[in-house]
Amino acid sequence: MHNRSVFDWDDIRFFLAVARHNSTLAAGRALGVNQSTVTRRLTELERRIGNQLVRRHPTGYRLTELGKEMLPFAERIAQAVEGFEQQLAASTRDQVGTIRITCPEPLVLRITQSGLLDRFHARHPGLRAEFVMSDKYLDLGRGDADVALRSGDTDDGVLVGRKIADSLWAVYASRAYVERHGRPQGVADLARHAIVGLDETMANHRVSTWLRAVAPDARIVARNNSVLGLVQAVKSGIGVAPLPTALGDSEPDLVQVFGPVPELTRSWRLLTHPDLRRTRRVAAFFDFIASETEALRPIFTG
Repeated sequence: MHNRSVFDWDDIRFFLAVARHNSTLAAGRALGVNQSTVTRRLTELERRIGNQLVRRHPTGYRLTELGKEMLPFAERIAQAVEGFEQQLAASTRDQVGTIRITCPEPLVLRITQSGLLDRFHARHPGLRAEFVMSDKYLDLGRGDADVALRSGDTDDGVLVGRKIADSLWAVYASRAYVERHGRPQGVADLARHAIVGLDETMANHRVSTWLRAVAPDARIVARNNSVLGLVQAVKSGIGVAPLPTALGDSEPDLVQVFGPVPELTRSWRLLTHPDLRRTRRVAAFFDFIASETEALRPIFTG
């Protein structure tokens, strides 16, 4: 006779959510269900086990001794389920043959115009590359994209990858700005010039950090939430800003007033999650990029 499990695997999600949030309301929000569903599923799990896993206190829910004992096992089940789902999604996409690349918006046009992806598609006719554009870092572990082209502080301890080029930044102004206001000769001059910066949503970007350090009292005349926005603002002539040399040097209206700035130099890297690195699609893309290093340099460095 088939011996049914003491509990439903899915109920463990509800126990974990309450353990993490100490509240059925917050757990419901995290799981996308209402509070009564969380309470019902948790009660059902405890009924089947025959013991309480959590107790209600005035300050919220707390784990019982049994709850504390079972929590690490529940965490392991959740990780295993997440791994199963990731692998299933990756395998399904392998069959469909799509590889999703996240990178900053300015790069998309440069990569597209370079013919790089045409060569990739010619070498791998069954695979299609598509862009997921963002100046912010998307979460590859959650499946927001398959691979990332990133510069900056890319060492998050989980992703694996390879360096493909240098990311150089210099300070630029429009020709019209230089004619009207002169040209900053170096970092010390920035305080006397109008600066274009990134807004608070990009406060951790290295450009924001550097400007705060070297020109804390500089007059910020405009803020943007993207690097392309910086380029457009500098082209309009309202102020000066650090820009990637790949973008700044390709704009005929802009002048590199000084740089490259050593503190802003980083490496461009191709990154992916270790689980995805072994899939056919991602392995094919990594091998292709490795063979295109020379062609990539002008796209990423200028």
